[in-house]
Amino acid sequence: MSDPKPLWQPSPEQVEQALVTQFARQVVRKHKLDLNTYPAFHQWTVDDPETFWSEVWDYCGVIASRKGATVLVDGDKMPGARWFPEARLNVAENLLRRGDRGDAFVLWDEGGPSRRISYSDLTSDVSRAAQALVALGLRSGDRAAAFIPNVPEAGMLATAAISQGIVWSSCSPDFGVDGVLDRFGQIEPKILFCADGYRYNGQEHRTLERVAQIVEKLPSVRKV
Repeated sequence: MSDPKPLWQPSPEQVEQALVTQFARQVVRKHKLDLNTYPAFHQWTVDDPETFWSEVWDYCGVIASRKGATVLVDGDKMPGARWFPEARLNVAENLLRRGDRGDAFVLWDEGGPSRRISYSDLTSDVSRAAQALVALGLRSGDRAAAFIPNVPEAGMLATAAISQGIVWSSCSPDFGVDGVLDRFGQIEPKILFCADGYRYNGQEHRTLERVAQIVEKLPSVRKV
């Protein structure tokens, strides 16, 4: 049996222009590595993960108040390894760093692309949602939950934007009541984001009846 042909292969021009190519060359020069092929570079990343991931951090321009000197602790443990344990950063700040009119989300549904949300509009939405969470009295360590489809309004960035972060959990609106309670009952959320329904396979499915049943059995919820 002959070897299967690859479904796709980048052209030499695409390889040359790829960010991973530029990154690899920069690292090879900086650390004076005797590496000339991608497989050799990949093997180096496996053999020296601390140096590799520190370089990834710098190359990607991670925004942080502190990176820290330690990259990896207990790297031989799985689970148990800890990356950048001294680092202090906000994931929302990094994800919203552009702030321009470029596309942050291009939302597709069963009918095709339906709308686009720019980085600047998303930043405004996140800011308003975060301020609303603070106004409701949520603080670091509190929990927020979402019973909502995979849409931009899910709210995770708003919880992450708040200093020190609110804990976020979500599940799909096709879950039954018991399944949702099994998940959210463990974390006792103070706020529940929800949709009134979702579309699947050309049909509309309403969810508010289940939302009422869920909230009735989640006494920790202050606001829906």
